[in-house]
Amino acid sequence: MIKVENVSGGYHQKKVIDNVSFEVKKGEIFGILGPNGSGKTTVLKMLSGQFPVSKGSICINGRSIQDYKIKDLAKKVAVLPQINEISFSYTVKETVKLGRYAYQKGIFPSWKIEDENAVQNAIQLTNISHLADCPLDLLSGGEKQRVFLARALAQEPEILLLDEPTNHLDIQHQISLFDSLNHWVKEKQLTVVAIFHDLNMASLYCSRLLLLNEGKVISLDEPQNVLQEEQLYNVYHTKLIKRQHPNVPTPLITLSPSKGVERDDIFSMLKTKQSRETIIVESSKPLKTLSSAVINSGFSWSKFFTNRHVDMNYNIDDPESELKDYLTTIGIDPTYTVAMMTAARLEDAVFKIIELAQFSLYVVVTAGVSNAVDVSKAYLRTDFVYTPGTINTWIFIDGNLPDSAFVQAMMTATEAKVRAIHENNILDPETKTMATGTSTDSLLIASTQTGYFLEYAGTITPLGRAIGQAVFSATNEAIQKYLRRMGSLS
Repeated sequence: MIKVENVSGGYHQKKVIDNVSFEVKKGEIFGILGPNGSGKTTVLKMLSGQFPVSKGSICINGRSIQDYKIKDLAKKVAVLPQINEISFSYTVKETVKLGRYAYQKGIFPSWKIEDENAVQNAIQLTNISHLADCPLDLLSGGEKQRVFLARALAQEPEILLLDEPTNHLDIQHQISLFDSLNHWVKEKQLTVVAIFHDLNMASLYCSRLLLLNEGKVISLDEPQNVLQEEQLYNVYHTKLIKRQHPNVPTPLITLSPSKGVERDDIFSMLKTKQSRETIIVESSKPLKTLSSAVINSGFSWSKFFTNRHVDMNYNIDDPESELKDYLTTIGIDPTYTVAMMTAARLEDAVFKIIELAQFSLYVVVTAGVSNAVDVSKAYLRTDFVYTPGTINTWIFIDGNLPDSAFVQAMMTATEAKVRAIHENNILDPETKTMATGTSTDSLLIASTQTGYFLEYAGTITPLGRAIGQAVFSATNEAIQKYLRRMGSLS
């Protein structure tokens, strides 16, 4: 569809683009990224024929853009520039109708039914029907942007060039715009080339990205490969963190403010309150948390950590809502809380501290094993009753962990828990085999994300060894407290 080959050039005899090459396929949304002054808009203006090419070539459908007449090129290519100016006070519909200029012939052009249909379709697509009779100069910046996009769509182009199309648009209209464009790309094989400053919008909607810097191609590939942290830092000179979008297979880029690496003292940050009803650990600063809790499971940033005792016969259709209501009644905001439940007695909880030169751990374990399960034989069991979790494990760390270390810490803690269960010869009551846990155990890893960088938490790493020691010791002691209470241990 579009072939740019070894193109150099710019404006006012200034070389802005240097030896740029790329191709855009028909029916593709293609994104162009780069900092201010990198040449993004210059490339777009070259594609539309507004700027000359001093070296190389640009072809559309195998034909050089230099060979197209102005109106013929306008039927192929529509442009939404970054800045739009209209000298006259047109209405919205009159402005959109300007998009049909390329189809008008003669001194007295006629307005045909296909012109009217194209205008109406563009107005509906951009959701501005209610503004059709409004003067353009009375609209907000976001509304004007949608009007100018409608004007471009009214051309019914094969190629749509967009220079920061989400400029001035609120979040709803940004998503609506690109959802609609995505639909047109699939239904009508529209080809879209768009400049983005929002890396996440580009990642969500573009099949491929071109990253420019100082007029040169830095990367041309799928979003996963272009949006690499080191590459982005070299271009934007800003620390950006790459994560994966939770719902679609695209990267998600987050900003990271500059911060000191001074280590927080985990023990001065945390306050623990223990009663027969709840254990509450409150942190003076939010901690990054990975958990399998009832509330705020997965990754979160939290300041409150609660473990609530419930009766063995607790059976609620919506335990999450019930637990949120409970937290509210005791004055804790569920938004900032990781919350668990257990049938184990909270007065039997075990607290362990490990202090090392590079980091410290604070571990809290509650345990009961009446609903112990051997996971390797669970498929043989006939009961499917989910009772409250009976071994809940909390691990607080004053260190800086990557996401992978959170996962490794959970694995290491689980291995230590299983070893403690085996140490006490806990059996699955139905299969009569050695248990590996209970039916709804919960685990929490919380980190200050300051201080020493703890890259790994596997079983033989310094952090892993500390977790293994603390979790095994605490779980072993908590199980023995439970067995004594139940009269199973003398």
